[in-house]
Amino acid sequence: MLPHQQNGHKSKVLVFGAGNFGSCLADHLGDSSHTVYMWSRSENLVNHFNQHHRNPEALQDHLFAESITAVGPEFPSAELVQRMDVLLFAIPTEGVRETLTALKPTLEGGKVPLLIFVNKGIETKTHALTLEIIADTCGPEIAKVATFISGPSFAKEIVKRQPTSVSVVSLSAEHAQQASQLFHQPWFRCYTGDDPIGVELAGALKNVYAIAAGIAAGLGFENNTRAMLITRGLAEMTRIGTAYGASPLTFLSLAGVGDLFLTCSSKTSRNYTVGYRLGQGEKLEHIIKTLGSVAEGVTTAKALKAVVDELGVTAQIASGIYDVLYEGRDVEERANELLSLPPNRELDLSEGGKPAQRLMEKLGLTPEV
Repeated sequence: MLPHQQNGHKSKVLVFGAGNFGSCLADHLGDSSHTVYMWSRSENLVNHFNQHHRNPEALQDHLFAESITAVGPEFPSAELVQRMDVLLFAIPTEGVRETLTALKPTLEGGKVPLLIFVNKGIETKTHALTLEIIADTCGPEIAKVATFISGPSFAKEIVKRQPTSVSVVSLSAEHAQQASQLFHQPWFRCYTGDDPIGVELAGALKNVYAIAAGIAAGLGFENNTRAMLITRGLAEMTRIGTAYGASPLTFLSLAGVGDLFLTCSSKTSRNYTVGYRLGQGEKLEHIIKTLGSVAEGVTTAKALKAVVDELGVTAQIASGIYDVLYEGRDVEERANELLSLPPNRELDLSEGGKPAQRLMEKLGLTPEV
């Protein structure tokens, strides 16, 4: 158990990443009386934050808890890491492997902190989920106790203490419970689970379908179309997930339909915004340059295409988004092709599970675990 759960002491937490989500979670934990360090590569951000308790690059209007100290731009020292009870990773998926590789020597031979991951994506080059990246870099034993938090949780609402609920999952029920107890508050409710593969897939895939919802709005379509895309997107996500080896029930969770609904129905969603601007006729390169933040659905769409092809499942919406982003297809033309498809069975789960089986074997677990 974490020290604050054993004897009343609060935890020491190091947050990797000072963007919107890393900052809001640091603030949440700091406001809950934990001691929080937040790492950033930006020297200006570190200095400004420590002087003013404001983040000049994210959630600029928010005054952060005084129990948070920004560190960087140098990578956190081994001495600092070894004093931590919790390491929280709020960096883009593409940066997780590099960060964990740098951390590995510090994690060897001593107390391993509770590792919590909140990123949502699939590594583009390897098509790996974060669980597999952890196994590759830090070893199976650390991967088996790593914890993942996902769900409908906009940062700007978390810092306002608006009621929010998330899924907290791990292959280790004990570690999922520890992470849940760390975060749980009346305004930030945590629900535990044991399907990190499904939660990771749901968190990554929903960003792709949010781009589709944004495109529909940009083309002038309204509520019926958005409801159609959310529902059919959920069906595709579930079909891809079950073919991968995840539980279909995971896609009915906060991390599944909850996050999908939020991301597809909010104009403040980065991925929705990318889609909307595509629907309005803007070019992807210009959108990315002027967006001001990372929209992980763009890179996830590329990795997802490879995953879908490997699984051999039908994912018409996801394939359409890939064609628009990476094949130069006209948005309106590709949308009309999707609308012209013949009628089909509404709900159809795929069998398979080989990717999950391979990952469980890498962790030294049987596929049923």
